[in-house]
Amino acid sequence: MSNASVIDCLQGSCLCGAVTYQISSRPKAVTHCHCTMCQKQHGAAFATYASVPKPDFRYLSGEDRLTSFRSSNRVTRKFCSVCGANIEWHGSSDYPDWVSFTLATLDMPFTSYKAKHVHLASKVCWLDQPAS
Repeated sequence: MSNASVIDCLQGSCLCGAVTYQISSRPKAVTHCHCTMCQKQHGAAFATYASVPKPDFRYLSGEDRLTSFRSSNRVTRKFCSVCGANIEWHGSSDYPDWVSFTLATLDMPFTSYKAKHVHLASKVCWLDQPAS
């Protein structure tokens, strides 16, 4: 099986299953974000995202169940209105044609060979320093 056919079937969903999505290209820019906004949104020490071109991210079901929150003048975050699971964010002026989605919502394995820790200045004090 070729790598392209494996990527074509990458799918994910929210906690309750109301929202499902599909990725049609290999995710790039895997990032563990330690910013305060991601900590608050996820209720965790950091959030892990990957990015794909906007046309390669498609909702299969439940798009009407998504709620949007504009967390800054550029960024809009989307989450399931039923279970609260964070799904994606977009709007970065650096990457306007890309969408970043939460890797933990994938329903199938994805191996990233490179991941970067960002915004370490706001890292929580109770987390061991990551080896970037």
